[in-house]
Amino acid sequence: MVARISSLADAVAELVHDGDIVALEGFTHLIPVAAGQEIIRQRRRELTLVRMTPDIVYDQLIGAGCAAKLVFSWGGNPGVGSLHRFRDAVEHAWPRALEIEEHSHAGMANRYVAGASGLPFAVLRGYVGTDLPTVTETIKPITCPFTGEQLTAVPAINPDVTVIHAQRADRAGNVQLWGLLGVQKEAVLAARRSLVTVEEIVDELTPVPGAIVLPAWAVTAVAEVPGGANPSYAHGYSERDNAYYAAWDPISRDRARFTEWLQEHVYADIAGSVA
Repeated sequence: MVARISSLADAVAELVHDGDIVALEGFTHLIPVAAGQEIIRQRRRELTLVRMTPDIVYDQLIGAGCAAKLVFSWGGNPGVGSLHRFRDAVEHAWPRALEIEEHSHAGMANRYVAGASGLPFAVLRGYVGTDLPTVTETIKPITCPFTGEQLTAVPAINPDVTVIHAQRADRAGNVQLWGLLGVQKEAVLAARRSLVTVEEIVDELTPVPGAIVLPAWAVTAVAEVPGGANPSYAHGYSERDNAYYAAWDPISRDRARFTEWLQEHVYADIAGSVA
């Protein structure tokens, strides 16, 4: 099987539908910001957004009214503070009410692993001493049938579509990524469909220390989007735009200012700037 090479707009139009469970994953770098903004641009609605560490791209998606629910384990503007569009949705239902389902990092990672493994749930030693099991229905106690130990079960995550950013892909759709890795591999393998934006498409993937390769059979579509992780970085291709993260805070605090930013920098199809 060969993954389709597509434009970002065409890939989002084909793969992301209203009401879908959508995971946009990436850890510190390789965050698929351009793809998230394309989802906003195409005005997708009623999405269940999944991400271990939702940051500013999820703030933008929530503020644009794309999300009905967020499944996550931590949320914030890294190095700066809160996600104010996220907070406004939870606290004041603007632009719409947002349901939240909160887990630990370990719980979310294990849920992706279970989904990628074709299992209905994952078991871990976790959540002990927290009140998350009292507020999150998808955290359940389970007894080990061999030792009697009390453990915790969490259901698998199987997104309708997973979106990630990577450094490069070849023309058959095999994807190569390296540097700090999170759960991109597991999130793609757990998904029914997958979209990978890449810095470049090359004729051949050459070895890189510490790199992983997602085979073409695991990827539905690849879109060449240089700078598609900005303002996060792509190891070996770009640096983190710290000023963007700082500038986002005052924009996200104010509904009118955020709405103006959205119109100018996303709907006007010039995404990537924040000032």
